[in-house]
Amino acid sequence: MKKTYVILMALIVPVLFFTSEVHAQCAMCKAVAESSSGHVGAKNLNLGILFLMSVPYILVSIIAFAMWRHYKVSKKSV
Repeated sequence: MKKTYVILMALIVPVLFFTSEVHAQCAMCKAVAESSSGHVGAKNLNLGILFLMSVPYILVSIIAFAMWRHYKVSKKSV
């Protein structure tokens, strides 16, 4: 079981730390932001979208960790 965690971490860590800068938004938002306010406005809009996108992932991660921890504690008590 521990070997599975090591393999999983070996796959996740490079993705998190060694990826290039990733910025994503819809094509329409990008086109409007770049045409109306230049690159500074587009960059700020992009960072705002990434911030809003990260919140659900963080919440799901916290819930998954809590469930995993609860499962681990209940398994030891049995």
